[in-house]
Amino acid sequence: MLDGPAPVLDVTDLKTVFRTRDGAVHAVNGVSFSIAPGELLGVVGESGSGKSVTMMSLMGLLPSPPAEIVGGSVLFQGRDVRAMTEAEMRSLRGGEIGFIFQDPMTSLNPVFTVGYQLIEPLRVHLGLSRRDARVRAAELLRLVGIPDATSRLEDYPHQFSGGMRQRVMIAMALSCDPKVLIADEPTTALDVTIQAQILELVRELRAKLGMGIIWITHDLGLVAGIADRVMVMYAGQVVEHGAVDALFTDPRHPYTRALLATRPSVTGPRAHRLRTIEGQPPHMRAAPRSCPFVPRCAHAFDRCRAENPPRMRVATGHDVACWWDATTGQPRAGDPPLA
Repeated sequence: MLDGPAPVLDVTDLKTVFRTRDGAVHAVNGVSFSIAPGELLGVVGESGSGKSVTMMSLMGLLPSPPAEIVGGSVLFQGRDVRAMTEAEMRSLRGGEIGFIFQDPMTSLNPVFTVGYQLIEPLRVHLGLSRRDARVRAAELLRLVGIPDATSRLEDYPHQFSGGMRQRVMIAMALSCDPKVLIADEPTTALDVTIQAQILELVRELRAKLGMGIIWITHDLGLVAGIADRVMVMYAGQVVEHGAVDALFTDPRHPYTRALLATRPSVTGPRAHRLRTIEGQPPHMRAAPRSCPFVPRCAHAFDRCRAENPPRMRVATGHDVACWWDATTGQPRAGDPPLA
């Protein structure tokens, strides 16, 4: 899917189902994307659109049962992640792929000190001595803006505020200089000053290490400022994907347009009451056979209700899964599907 350097991470047609007492929930439905070294991919969409589940699926972090990957491939530097042993997966997680979780309170172990939880990955993945790992751990806490870092290594997670715990999680994810960083709403709990510091730190590491970054967020303004490409998800599938400038200036999917229209503004043409996207996302009790956005879409027509559109290339590096042509305002005559 990329025309430049070989991707460090390549995901193709990933499908994940949760087997519950009430039946199967099709949470991820044929997601495909690639990320190259040094590239930042923004992933946006409403809560429940499948952003976090997709990334946790490819990392093998979902409990099984109930979660089950029923299709697709995940390649990391050409290696088949789904075929890896548990030992190989442990080496991959935290070492070559870092993950910043959305909820730091449930992601940090409450019975171990923050220092222990920072030092252990450094010893396991980098082979550092306990002393060197402790020095590195304190340095990481200082990098993410935690004062008196050396003494705070002895504190437990409950002794940190929510924002401080989030910074600890960021430090842990960056500790082993991963080749890919998956950041799930990493700066949500932080004030704007610390958020800016974290973003600058990530930019520096990205430039220094050539680290590929997947940044999951609801903040469209943040994505516009840091991402190279944006992937819009709805109902467990990718509905639009393209370069950040193209997607923000020329969105082609009705859902993408609706998301952009909900951004608040006190001046200009969007200085109005907050807009909402009427309706609710689907329950996903079955794999989508029609466009899942149909009940909420003002442009839906018969084909949308009968057939789920594939991703189709509408411009270089820009694809959309929609039967409606945003350029003409008419049903799509036909675009080349993605290879």
